[in-house]
Amino acid sequence: MKCLGGLGKVGAPLGPGEGLRQGDASLPAAGVHRQILFATVGWFVGYYLAKRTEYVHAKLDRDLFEYIRQHPEDFKAAEKRRIGELLEDFYPVR
Repeated sequence: MKCLGGLGKVGAPLGPGEGLRQGDASLPAAGVHRQILFATVGWFVGYYLAKRTEYVHAKLDRDLFEYIRQHPEDFKAAEKRRIGELLEDFYPVR
């Protein structure tokens, strides 16, 4: 039997949460516990994925800098150039 006119299955008036217990109606707040659970799980997963990413990138940086330190002949400093040498000549178009 379906709940009609605010009356329960036995004809008694229902309060705001009674429909959830009888399975006839749902409140706007139904399922909030799942949203809180998924938000919490998502936060923890995201936190550990971010930490793992930082660790992997730090390890790669450490290895690359160590390689550069051990092989300085492959990474010579470039000569300094003036700003005029870097820019192209300017020819205004009219």
